[in-house]
Amino acid sequence: MPGIDECLLETMRLPGARGAALVDWTSGLALGVVGEFPGGDAEAAAAEAAELARPAAELRVFAPQDGDPDGAGPPVEDLIVTSRDAYHVLRFLPASFDSTVVLHVWLGRADGNLALARIRLGEIAGRLMLG
Repeated sequence: MPGIDECLLETMRLPGARGAALVDWTSGLALGVVGEFPGGDAEAAAAEAAELARPAAELRVFAPQDGDPDGAGPPVEDLIVTSRDAYHVLRFLPASFDSTVVLHVWLGRADGNLALARIRLGEIAGRLMLG
């Protein structure tokens, strides 16, 4: 299984990738970072990504309606935030226990490909599966 740094570097190969981080959404701690981040502060960006991820993961309205009988997957797959010039994609990582980790990628909107990013982040997250 590839390590965190290898997966983050692979994430940076996505078209339009500006920065990527592996973030614990309960603490806001960046477990790994690469590239640049809005405002220039990777730790602040990780904390802010955690603030977005937390309610999406904890609120029932976002939980799968068909349930997850084996409990193997996170309640949310992706969280996507768009602005005039960027996409922020937070991919929740699967784990055999209660995972609280997301893969956050910042893409420039002019050259980013949101559909490709979602597909590739799903593949990368699968290889980063924790536990």
